[in-house]
Amino acid sequence: MPGAARAISGSVAVRKDPMLAFSWIVSIATPSPTPVVEPDPELVTPGFLGFAIVAILVVAVVLLVWDMQRRIRRARYRAEIDAELDAEQQAAAAVEASDTDDQFVDGADDEQNRADGGTPPRV
Repeated sequence: MPGAARAISGSVAVRKDPMLAFSWIVSIATPSPTPVVEPDPELVTPGFLGFAIVAILVVAVVLLVWDMQRRIRRARYRAEIDAELDAEQQAAAAVEASDTDDQFVDGADDEQNRADGGTPPRV
């Protein structure tokens, strides 16, 4: 064959095709139609593992909600107790302030009454 390169391997002559190197690239690059196999929807299920994971998640969420409610209830009770203690302290401070207001607290008269040995008059 004129113009074609030949390689002789043993007794068989092999022709080297210059496009042979690119033919495998072309065969890989061109898409071949592949059959689409869809599984039967009645046979495909999550199975026991899927059920177990969902069950664990449900139990975890229920426990977290229960713990959150307990913590909220505890914080509410503490706030009510703090409010009662604050009210008691304010009431005690108000009683103490009213006792002080009932007494005579004039500095000049107080020194004079002490010198006389008498008690200050109530207003």
